Amino acid sequence: MRVLVVGSGGREHALAWKLAQSPALTELHAAPGNPGIADVASCHPIRPDDAEGLLGLSRSLEVDLVVVGPELPLVLGLADVLRRFGFLVFGPSAAAARIEGSKAFAKDVLGAAGVPTAARLPIARPPCVVKADGLAAGKGVYVCRSKDEVDEAMRALQGAAGDVVVEEFLEGPEVSLFAICDGHTALPLVPAQDFKRAFDGDEGPNTGGMGAYAPVQGVATSDAAALVEAVHVPVLAELATRGAPFVGLLYAGLMLTEDGPRVLEFNCRFGDPETQAVVPLLEGDLLDLLAAAARGDVSGSQLDWAPDAAVTVVLAAESYPAEGDRGGTIEGVDAAEATGALVFHAGTALHGDRLVTNGGRILAVTGRGAALSDARTAAYEAAGKISFPGVRSRSDIAEAAAAGTGVEIRES
Repeated sequence: MRVLVVGSGGREHALAWKLAQSPALTELHAAPGNPGIADVASCHPIRPDDAEGLLGLSRSLEVDLVVVGPELPLVLGLADVLRRFGFLVFGPSAAAARIEGSKAFAKDVLGAAGVPTAARLPIARPPCVVKADGLAAGKGVYVCRSKDEVDEAMRALQGAAGDVVVEEFLEGPEVSLFAICDGHTALPLVPAQDFKRAFDGDEGPNTGGMGAYAPVQGVATSDAAALVEAVHVPVLAELATRGAPFVGLLYAGLMLTEDGPRVLEFNCRFGDPETQAVVPLLEGDLLDLLAAAARGDVSGSQLDWAPDAAVTVVLAAESYPAEGDRGGTIEGVDAAEATGALVFHAGTALHGDRLVTNGGRILAVTGRGAALSDARTAAYEAAGKISFPGVRSRSDIAEAAAAGTGVEIRES
């Protein structure tokens, strides 16, 4: 199969890395890709939101499958355009992608499907959670414990597109649960936990994600299957009744409260950086799975997982998430990979033969090990070999879980 991966981040690098291992693959392309993806695929300088350009590229390459990574092109209808011209696409239609594109729409779908979620509140009164209704690259969520924090959140979201959604304050372990969906059936992936706050101890502003680990202790494979049956499947059924069957990766952010699981959010694509921890644990052919979902039938597919663990540490620009960094020389990637770790490029570029920074989250380093503590040690050992001006990472990714104290308790 000839495959085109749309996107340029660490998530897309992890997907391309795994797809490149498929015996069914004949050609792998990416648009626009990044220097890491270029090691396994041919990259083409077309933006993910350029539907016309991507359609032309798909035609010229005669691709058999398009895998769309980021949420923005999905919400804008890229999958619809490509399907209209006969291309097989792993990624939902614009109508189905509204599950991420509008939190108000997601609340309506969850209510109709009978899936427990954080209650929507009429006014912002602490403690509460204030969210941008539309896309915000994972940064439009504010946990508010005081009136000052509510006021700060409302000011920050004043210029955001769309409405503001206010939800009840919940507490408990947070889990990212992915499922590969064909419109009616959902195959659960191994659960992961990500770390959204910028600084150690879950302090600072929300980011796109500073690290992740998988699997999540205390959430067994059977638990993941039960959660998908309770959460994803009713949502798939509700979207189908609305004429918007979901084909692609449906990602539920769950809070495991004392009263049972509650959905915090739904995303319409693979999460980042959870993908960089989850995909390396997948045994078998990812291309076969994605193609089966795109064709509308995953009933004959099976997911097998390695028995070990993975920890991903994000190396970010000094001022991220407020600002990114461009042009700083990156050194030590080869040394990090020589340890056996995986280094996924997220915000990098080439200036001649020099690898440089080109974003906010620059690299994602994934270590594996028989135990979570081993994976964590491997990830941090490799990450420590990489340098660029202002490089910053959290030092506590998976710390509590690796110490055997369970998943980190979050507030949301």
